[in-house]
Amino acid sequence: MTRIVRRSLIGAIAGALASLVVLPTLRYPVPLFFLAIVVGSSFSLSMEPTRDTYVDSMMTAGALGVPLWAVVTIVVLPLFRGNMPEWSAEEMRQHFPVLVGWVLYGSTLGLLTQAFSDLAQKVLGPEPMPLIAESAPKTRVVILGGGFAGMKTAECLEDELRTNPSVSISVVSDTNALLFTPMLAEVAGGSLEPSHISTPLRTSLHRTEFIRGHVASVDLEKKRVVLEGTIGEPGEREIAYDHLVLALGSVSNYLGLTNVEQRAFDFKTLIDAIRIRNHVIEMFERADRESDPAVRKSLLTFVIAGGGFAGVELAGALNDFARGILADYPNLHNDDVRIVLVHARDRILPELSESLGRYAQKKMAARGVEFHLNARLNDAQPGKVVVSDGEIPSETLVWTAGTIPSPLVKTLGIETDRRGAIIVDPALAVPGHAGVWALGDCAAVFDAKNKTACPPTAQFALREAAALARNIRASIEDRPTSGFHFDSLGALCVVGYQTACAELTVPFARSKSMRFSGLLAWFMWRGIYLGKLPGLERKVRVLVDWTVELFFPKDIVQTIELQ
Repeated sequence: MTRIVRRSLIGAIAGALASLVVLPTLRYPVPLFFLAIVVGSSFSLSMEPTRDTYVDSMMTAGALGVPLWAVVTIVVLPLFRGNMPEWSAEEMRQHFPVLVGWVLYGSTLGLLTQAFSDLAQKVLGPEPMPLIAESAPKTRVVILGGGFAGMKTAECLEDELRTNPSVSISVVSDTNALLFTPMLAEVAGGSLEPSHISTPLRTSLHRTEFIRGHVASVDLEKKRVVLEGTIGEPGEREIAYDHLVLALGSVSNYLGLTNVEQRAFDFKTLIDAIRIRNHVIEMFERADRESDPAVRKSLLTFVIAGGGFAGVELAGALNDFARGILADYPNLHNDDVRIVLVHARDRILPELSESLGRYAQKKMAARGVEFHLNARLNDAQPGKVVVSDGEIPSETLVWTAGTIPSPLVKTLGIETDRRGAIIVDPALAVPGHAGVWALGDCAAVFDAKNKTACPPTAQFALREAAALARNIRASIEDRPTSGFHFDSLGALCVVGYQTACAELTVPFARSKSMRFSGLLAWFMWRGIYLGKLPGLERKVRVLVDWTVELFFPKDIVQTIELQ
């Protein structure tokens, strides 16, 4: 019995049995019964069999219940009945039992899939793997970058090449953990502990060799990667490769504004989020003992440049955090705190529809966030931020207004576009350099089907990684590669506590989208991203943080400042 057939049967049986939990709450039970079987098979195929991981399987599959509920109950079933999907408070109360049913279905599916998988290993033995001579020459795949694109490429390669031990996989990164960036603003806002949104690469990648180091240069002709020496290991280190994957990510683009680059906080890494939170607390400590109202106002004014996802989520999180800790500072008042968002366009969140962007701005403004729209940041000086429409007295500026590919790209001698991103063909290969591939923020990827540019987001990077892994395997096996194609599933953005915006693509009608806002979108944001957060331990830790946040005030303990 092949691996695919075996896993499909396990998932189909588990999905059929688990559907008994949710079907009583739904109309049209017969078609949804078959849908549950398909979902079960897909889930089983996507999971690598590991014995006795019942809780992890239950958590992972249970998190699938939220998007399944949103897609099936909120979108597909109304369309099936000939109605346009709508949402109201009354419908939310009616659909809540169905949501519970879908989550229970997912949890039951995960439990049964794990149980049947363990049973199959006991009865039928491990999944068959073809024998390959250990003396076979190694083909080495080296991945530069440990972000979403790099780590997912390694995971997919492990799956694609699980029966081919003649290929070795290595990941080179200057950090030893994957940062789950969608939750970075919650770290800056004090809702989550920093380590809870970072997943160690060594424990997540089972077959891949992890190498922590900073890439000094790449010799494409000799197929060598040169790493900088460290204090404990002086001297450079060379790594040979047969296939090189460039997943180098991006850095902040300050548009030539030297003073802004020197004075602004960056918002790309975990340390950036920690520094921002520590700085906000420091400003409150200084303002609490400041007698001059003008100086106190400047200390408590926090300016965020950029109205995209990162800037809006950070502004919302800092607004909640700053106003939440006022109770610990009796000398300060709510009117002293200013959160100012500067954006060059006429509305925030240009990635979403105009109605959702206007909704987000209205909700954030009602909570105290100020907006400078159609305004450009020109300079940052001690005690003030200079904007095209005036000056803002402030000691704090955070830059989220733009990014460019990693500076290492410029040293490779590879053709790039105007943004500085590596130009790749539809299969994500770099033209003119055999065995070199690129994806993610550092690559200019175009959809092979509709010829449109793919946005540099985690959603697309994950799908590019899966496609790239298949193409590397095809290249190793001398088979033709395939072009990358992916239709966006939508976008989510949290704009404050219990408030978010969500725009999801309607299945089978990609030109249409469903829009959600408010508490429902906030639940969707948390449910979807919790399901995507790697590792059971991290899921549990984040759930605990969110639960503690419901009952206790914001913590104002300053952590160690890292220079």
